[in-house]
Amino acid sequence: MQQARKRILGVDPGSRRAGFGIVESGRFNPNYLISGVIRVEKYSGAERLKHIYQSMCQIIEQYQPDVMAIEKVFVYKNPKSAITLGQARGVILCAAAMHDVPIMEYTPTQVKSTIVGKGHAAKAQVQFMVQNLLKLTEMPQEDAADALACALCHDRYMSLGLDASLISRGTKF
Repeated sequence: MQQARKRILGVDPGSRRAGFGIVESGRFNPNYLISGVIRVEKYSGAERLKHIYQSMCQIIEQYQPDVMAIEKVFVYKNPKSAITLGQARGVILCAAAMHDVPIMEYTPTQVKSTIVGKGHAAKAQVQFMVQNLLKLTEMPQEDAADALACALCHDRYMSLGLDASLISRGTKF
C-alpha cells in the first residue's frame, strides 16, 4: 500500500528569528521543499509578534502543510526570555490553528536524538545531519536547520507508525 505524501512544516520558534522548513515525506526519504528564517530583530514588542504571525500565515497559505512540527519551549534561567519566546511561539501556534493545520510538539532533546543520535548535540551537528539527510548542496542556516530537524523528527516518528498522542506527551521510544 502506497503511503500518501505529507507536507511537514517544521518550526524553530524565536522572538528575534524564527526558523521554518518544509519537507515532503516520502516512501524512503523526505524531500526538501524550502526553508528560511523569519527575521524580526528590527521590530519591537507587538510589531514583532504581528510580523511573525503574518509571515507564518503566508508560509502556510503558500505551501499548504499537512502538519506543523514545532519545538517545545524549554525552561530558561531568565523568566523574561521564556515569556518573550512563549509569546512568539503562541502566535506561530495561532497561525497554524487558524489554518486548521494539526500541531505536533517535540522537545529539543527529542529532535536532536532523532536527527543526530544524541539529545544534547551541538547546533553544528544538527546542521551537518540535516544537510546530509536532505542531500542539500549548502549547509542551512542554524534556525532553518533546527526547523528542518523538527520536520524530519516528525517524519521519522510517523514513518515508524508511532501513535501521535504518545509523541505529543513526550513518550520515550
